[in-house]
Amino acid sequence: MNSVRLLRFLAAVGALAFAGRLSAGEAPRPNVLFIMADDYRPELATFGSPAVTPNLARLARRAVQFDRAYAQQAVCNPSRSSLLTGLRPDTLRLWNNGTHFRELRPDVTTLPLHFKQHGYDTRCVGKIFHNWHTKEKGDARSWSAPEFLHYATHGDDGPQVNGPLPPNHATGGIRAYTNVPMCEARDVPDEAYYDGRVAAEAVRVLAEIKARPFFLAVGFWKPHAPFNAPKKYWDLYDRAKLPPLDPRRPAGAPEIAFHDSREILGAGAARVVPTEAQAAEMRHGYFANISYMDAQLGKVLDALDRSGAAGRTIVVFAGDHGYHLGEHGLWAKTSNFELDARVPMMIAVPGTPHGGRRSAALVELLDLFPTLNTLCALPAVPSLEGRSLAPVLADPASAAVKPAAFTQHPRPAYYDREPDKQPRAMGYSVRTARVRYTEWRDWKTGATIARELYEDADEPAETRSLVGEPRFAGAQAEAEKLLRAQFPPSKN
Repeated sequence: MNSVRLLRFLAAVGALAFAGRLSAGEAPRPNVLFIMADDYRPELATFGSPAVTPNLARLARRAVQFDRAYAQQAVCNPSRSSLLTGLRPDTLRLWNNGTHFRELRPDVTTLPLHFKQHGYDTRCVGKIFHNWHTKEKGDARSWSAPEFLHYATHGDDGPQVNGPLPPNHATGGIRAYTNVPMCEARDVPDEAYYDGRVAAEAVRVLAEIKARPFFLAVGFWKPHAPFNAPKKYWDLYDRAKLPPLDPRRPAGAPEIAFHDSREILGAGAARVVPTEAQAAEMRHGYFANISYMDAQLGKVLDALDRSGAAGRTIVVFAGDHGYHLGEHGLWAKTSNFELDARVPMMIAVPGTPHGGRRSAALVELLDLFPTLNTLCALPAVPSLEGRSLAPVLADPASAAVKPAAFTQHPRPAYYDREPDKQPRAMGYSVRTARVRYTEWRDWKTGATIARELYEDADEPAETRSLVGEPRFAGAQAEAEKLLRAQFPPSKN
């Protein structure tokens, strides 16, 4: 790492804080606009995807885009809890959606709480922590004012309109998603659904807090299912021109690597297998959801630009984890495959000379907490397990802060719904510059019961597991060493 570049970058961040003092008549550090999307794999134009995402492209022009960013677990609550506490799921002992992190770590300091404790007005609009189904399960202590639209089920997100409900131009999908169809394409305003209302509230809150130091977290509910973006976003795509679906499993992959896709397909006797047409419609709907979310993001960026605070506001955008759309025969998340583990991530620092640059450094979502501490000159939190990405922001072309990124997931995927509420196995996955290596370990004994290895050049398709192949012996040995250093085999 070029230390001169890092020092220059940090000096520029210091100048940003000084500019804030001059304009506000006090001594604020840089503001933070922290934006999250739900179930969003890196389908955006700047990644070469056919997704129509002009506002993410606009943000990318002033940000450093991280091309190899990874979630710590591919399910909402563990991923978000890890990111927002800066602790890995194993440290939290949290691997499911049904346990609030404060039940396990009641006094843990969250990212927004740390900013609140150091003079920031912290606000939550939308889904930032997990979408607990009751208001009481938010995290009120992290915020300076009550959270907005932060709890509910995704199935509650039915269209709210004045007058008769316009017709659904989609088929409705393979089954009902709680209270609404899986696929819905109605000619309704953006505000008919959650994310339109999230954007409107974020714009309002930004106008309220723009003159004082703020940490504004905006959590969009999309592109998570159901696939029910307003019709105009479906109309952006020709379904026949979207990437074709390859549902084949990777050759040689162990059965434990897969799951039953129950979030989308149902479970047990109620499980269904989508037809080719139904699969194509759901894939179309996912892209429509992306463009709908992107449009709401654009409204928030417009409001930031109008506010006069853009020049002293750091903007972070990230997905909470990836997603499968029939690839590997899987739908939704809860695996260790690349499509579930990899996420879009951008950080825009005002005044940086590196806007529009891309980094191939391996990074993790839990790096965001220490990164924002560095950028805003807040005191360090000793327990954080991530690394500050300030060196990469200062030198996107060549800097790196870690040799690998890690993702994990239990089996059964929803083990907390089993009678003993214990996993039978845990899959630990390491992503190095060359390969993704996964060990599946017996939960009680720590013994390795299955392994996978995929080369970087074959991701995210991951067509064949290469465990034991001589030409990858060195890469596998390196990955095994890194994985076992981070997650030593042990009994639970």
